[in-house]
Amino acid sequence: MASYQKITSSITDELNSAIKTGFHRHKDDSDVRKTHLFGDRYENIYLNDSHIPELKTLINEAIEHAQTILGKQGLHAGYWFNYMPPESTTTLHTHDDDDELLSGVYYVDVPASSGNLIIYDDSTDGMEKFEVIPRVGNFVFFKPDIRHEVSKNNSAFPRLSIGINFGMKSI
Repeated sequence: MASYQKITSSITDELNSAIKTGFHRHKDDSDVRKTHLFGDRYENIYLNDSHIPELKTLINEAIEHAQTILGKQGLHAGYWFNYMPPESTTTLHTHDDDDELLSGVYYVDVPASSGNLIIYDDSTDGMEKFEVIPRVGNFVFFKPDIRHEVSKNNSAFPRLSIGINFGMKSI
């Protein structure tokens, strides 16, 4: 696999809008787990299809793409929302903590200048840096051990994405 792969989702604007609306409706519900508190924001907000039924369609599509990329069937996905207000960044990290075989991100809402995905691939002779401009409705898939970060949200509006890890057992 190349350092990353972009795929445009088949999710309609209406379904994407329902995911965004559902996130804002349920993000502060008492049963929603939040992790990775940095400054004033949680980077990971765990909503699921009981909160937003439309997520099931999106995650099923993501699993299909991941299975094609990896040439493996029977994958499961763990996922979380990343709500990134103006001035926020996401620090350098990887996703290779457990049994992840592939990682990805889906872009729900992307105002202009709201931060790019920066991927560092040091699996070749030298380190390569790729800056991926996010687009609403796009998936970006990458190996879980690839170091990556998100540059500063320089817009006046928050950005919303969904991080996804794929493995052979429930994540």
